[in-house]
Amino acid sequence: MPAISMFIIPAIFIWIFPDESRFHGGGPGMAAPASQIGTHVKILVFDLLNLSLNPTDSTFSDRNGVRFSRVECVGVVVSREFKPGRFLRLVIDDSTGCISCVLWLNQLSSPYFSRRSPPDVLAVASMAAKFSAEAQIGVLARIRGKINVFRGEVQITVADVFVERDPNFEILHWLDCVRLSRNC
Repeated sequence: MPAISMFIIPAIFIWIFPDESRFHGGGPGMAAPASQIGTHVKILVFDLLNLSLNPTDSTFSDRNGVRFSRVECVGVVVSREFKPGRFLRLVIDDSTGCISCVLWLNQLSSPYFSRRSPPDVLAVASMAAKFSAEAQIGVLARIRGKINVFRGEVQITVADVFVERDPNFEILHWLDCVRLSRNC
């Protein structure tokens, strides 16, 4: 097995193999993984709404049985419900469907965060406030977060919101989703 070295470029991991094994079906990501629990899986809303819930560990499975709990979706913000100090609920439309996304803004008042160090909580709260200010109706947004079910509907608990300036980014996301569905 060839030795693998990894160079880190901001938010991108590039795998380099010393031989040409990457051109012969080798390398990471080529076999269908049984679990993608720790990664954000790029997915279209239509596929996200058709996932099946695993009741034992609250993860979701696609039609191939791949388990995951974190996703990345790209779409236009079509609805925005803001409750100051509590949450921001966004509805994202990627032309295959709409998904509700919840960004929690209660870090400074929630007992869940009381066990963490105050500087960490302030950093999380300031990032959430920044994300909530950027996510306005009509912008193209990339949402990353954890899938869950609330009142019988699938939603995303938001970890990151990125407003995309390039209108071609949505097409790139679609192409990535198609490529990943074929290879995984």
